[in-house]
This record gives sequence, structure tokens and C-alpha cells, in this order.
Amino acid sequence: MFHPSGAVTRSISRSTLPADAAVLGVAVVWGASYPVTKGALASAPVLVLIFYRFVVTACLMALAARRELAIAPRDDVLRGGALGTILAAIFIAEVAGVARTSATNAALIISLCTLFTPVLDHGLSRRLPPPIVVAGAFMASIGVSLLVGGVTAWTIGDGLILLAAALRAIMVVSTKRLMSGRSLSSVALTAVQAGTVGAVALVALAVTQGVGGLAVRADASFWGSVAFLSLFCTVAAFYVQNAAVRRTSPTRVGFLMGTEPLFGFALAHLLLSEPVTGSAVLGAGLVVIGTFAGLLADRRTS
Repeated sequence: MFHPSGAVTRSISRSTLPADAAVLGVAVVWGASYPVTKGALASAPVLVLIFYRFVVTACLMALAARRELAIAPRDDVLRGGALGTILAAIFIAEVAGVARTSATNAALIISLCTLFTPVLDHGLSRRLPPPIVVAGAFMASIGVSLLVGGVTAWTIGDGLILLAAALRAIMVVSTKRLMSGRSLSSVALTAVQAGTVGAVALVALAVTQGVGGLAVRADASFWGSVAFLSLFCTVAAFYVQNAAVRRTSPTRVGFLMGTEPLFGFALAHLLLSEPVTGSAVLGAGLVVIGTFAGLLADRRTS
């Protein structure tokens, strides 16, 4: 999918269908991550879960990209580290939010990145988003509000997930702007990002609890969750996102990732038996309509 040269010329003009399908697959996997994370947090605190998840990821990706990383330009690595710092902030806010709200709410509120991404992407380019993109984003936002139960029903956990959604938009747009035309491949970039997240989590843990906090008493289900979150939700998913955002526009990636809450909504019900109401179903429908209206508009203008 992605050529190590990192060049984006000619790739934008090619069909974006493979990249779109890959990002949609990421949305499915990330949707599953909410109930899995919710279960894992019963055995370990937020920073410990993030540390193990990203250390596993960093080791695997660094092994795969060891030769490239040994000769990677310092500027590329620093840019990857900057993106990793944003990613660390995303996951600290997101996982802390999941610990304080339902898996359903977390999966749904995060989709507000479909509103933030096109506004930020177009705003930094000093141009207004197409009206259909704005309308689609607001429709998806209304859908999320219905799914959550209204603004007055929000909790601190919901607010943390909202912060994570805004940071996700910054992450998508920053990846496009910082890594476009750079030689660092998506494998190496993911390794640098994951290593940065693991380091940030370790420092934060050492300051707040001491490194002894890394010792957890957990059963096989916890380590199975860490493996799933590392291999599928991080190694595979972030590689796909890093590659896809270089082949297509940040707005398209943002809208495709906006389907994530639907999968999270369904899987939270199936795996955790969280309730489904009529307003939630209506909200889910609005998320679908708003997301794909934005995708259609972006296809016409790209």
C-alpha cells in the first residue's frame, strides 16, 4: 500500500478505494477496542495499560524496521516523536475517559473527530470546508448527542473522550503535514510513535505512582486484551492509518474513522450488554448519514 519513499505525488490521483477500505477496517477494530479496554481496566490502571500496549507495539515495529531506523534522518525521527507525543496525549485522555464512562459513550463521542478534522484541515489551508462537509459533520455530531443522551448527561469521562477526539483530528492533520514527502516509512513511523507513547506513559507512571506500579496481578484475559490492543488496534491499525493519510486526504480519513463509533456501539452491546434505546438507534443512523455525506463531498472536491 505504501512505498517507503513516502512520496505522495501520483498517489493522490490513484483510486483511494483500497485506502478507504483499509481505514474502514481500522474503524471496525478500534470499535472493538472500547469494550476490550473497559475489561482490561478492571485489572490495571490507565498508565499501566497504555505502557504495556505500546511497549509491545514499539518492540514489534522497531524489529520490523530496525535497518531503516538505524539510518533514518534525525529530522524524520524527531517529527515522528512529535506525533508520538500527540498520540500519547490522545491515549491518556481516551483510556482515562473509558475508565470513567461507558464503552458505548466512549465509542460514540470519539466520532466528533469527524467534525474537528475537516474544519482544522481546511482552516490551516485558509479555506472554508465545503458546505456538505460541514453539514455532514454537524449531522454526525447530533447523532452522537442522541446516542449519548444529551449534553446534560455528559460526565468527566465523556469530556476526556471529547478531548481525545479533538486530539485525533490534530493527529491526522499533523501526520499529513509533518510526514508528507519524508523518507520514513509507515512501519518506522509507527515504531517511533509507539516508543514515544510508551516512554511518556512510563515517565508519567514513575512521577505519579513509581515504577513499581508496573507490577500487575492479572489473569490471562488481561494479557490477551493487551495482545489484541497491541497487535490489532495499534500495530496493524496505526500502520494502516499512517499509510492511508499519505495516500488520501485527512478529511477522508477523518470521516471514515467516524464510522468507528457504530462498531463500538454494536460491540459494546454484544460484549458488555450495554443498553440500546430508540434514540441511540436514531443517533447511529445520523452518524452514518453524516459520515458518508462528508465522504461524498470530499470525493467531489479532491
